[in-house]
Amino acid sequence: MPSVRAAVRAMCGCVRVRVRVRGLCSAFSLNLITHARRREPHKGLPTLSSFVGGSISTVAPSTTAAALTSITTGVAPAHHGLIGYRIRVDGSVLNALSWRFPDRAPPDPSSVQRVAPFRGQSVPVVTKYEFARSGFTQAHLRGGPFWGWHTVSTLIGECRRLSDLGSPLIYSYYPGVDEVAHQYGLESSFYESELSFVDHMVKELLSVLSSDTALVLTADHGQVNIEPESWLGLSAVEDLVDECSGDGRFRYLHSRRGRAQDLLATAQDAYGAQAWVRSKEALLDEGWLGPTPTPAVIRRIGDVVLAASDSVAFIDPKLPGEARLRSAHGSLTAAEMEVPLLAHRGLRA
Repeated sequence: MPSVRAAVRAMCGCVRVRVRVRGLCSAFSLNLITHARRREPHKGLPTLSSFVGGSISTVAPSTTAAALTSITTGVAPAHHGLIGYRIRVDGSVLNALSWRFPDRAPPDPSSVQRVAPFRGQSVPVVTKYEFARSGFTQAHLRGGPFWGWHTVSTLIGECRRLSDLGSPLIYSYYPGVDEVAHQYGLESSFYESELSFVDHMVKELLSVLSSDTALVLTADHGQVNIEPESWLGLSAVEDLVDECSGDGRFRYLHSRRGRAQDLLATAQDAYGAQAWVRSKEALLDEGWLGPTPTPAVIRRIGDVVLAASDSVAFIDPKLPGEARLRSAHGSLTAAEMEVPLLAHRGLRA
């Protein structure tokens, strides 16, 4: 059986954290690197400014399903297979977060994502209670006990309880920063308030964790502000596209039969000034999703990929409501790819 140390290393990818501790609590979805670039780093965030660490790179696409699964499995999307918010699986598009097909029953999560989370260790998970039975939870967090939190106070209480019981590794997830950014944008007072709230939440969490426990914070992705007029339709290629998948800023275009080359040329002409446009073959050759993609992953990738290089996003015709989001992510810009990796010892004697 792999050690807990191996499970922690899987979570941190190639980053080695040298801390002699009994327990670890990770990971919160915090969009702090975007904030740090816009203002003096961690200004107004006294607790987070006291952490050690810096920024690391997330995976491509820089989106929740892909990145959280890489955090918990230690492998790239090319290997674990959750390559976007919406994924084409066996001829239909699966919403990876709600784990639903539009036209049939959802698949077994372990058949879509086959890599054992945490290197096969039984790791307690503390996340929102409504996520307990979701397919996505089973895909990227299966194998350990699940503790659902209803309020932030119960999140903190569960982490303390599990740490005091001697759990060597605890995984916790907080989605608030991401949700507020999508709803209100990165320049809003609501976003600033959420960051301040998270700083206070982390302070409270440190206060209940013993000094031989390390709190490690990271995030799945950053964000880019998207103005309403910057959500772009795909009318230039609609006659060549059978279906879309992926994310607004990392859009997979699945071509009609025999039209892949026409789709690539047309997409390059129409969107090349605002996006990195690649064929499936070029994306694989350049290793965007990681090394040695599995056959299942290759089948899931669109024939053409639009990865936004400008502050735009591409509307999936089947999801027009996406255009209400005030920020988005998924592409390869620094604002989306840079995420924090921060650590601090617990403060309880």
